[in-house]
Amino acid sequence: MMKKIDAFEKEIIWAYESGVLRSTMPSKSELKALREAARATSIKDRRVNIRLSSPDLRDLRARALEEGVPYQTLIASVLHRFVARRLVERSARLTPRSTRAARRRAAG
Repeated sequence: MMKKIDAFEKEIIWAYESGVLRSTMPSKSELKALREAARATSIKDRRVNIRLSSPDLRDLRARALEEGVPYQTLIASVLHRFVARRLVERSARLTPRSTRAARRRAAG
């Protein structure tokens, strides 16, 4: 027995058949970025463990959420761009957290 088509589904079918709803293709630059991301993340044959500060991990997770990717994928992507020399470094701006850490290191 076939399921009945509801009003929303009928509207989608109408939009597609009348040409209102069309498939979209990503631009060439979007395709290039997607291919690079796939290449960078597709071959994962080694496992590493690193220790991060709680604030850094929290910030990484928040940034990954903004980007819409898992935080481990974000970390792998950043490391890949760094070793491929495609990571652009901005001029250093010290944050209150980084200056506190520097003071502690200098005092210790």
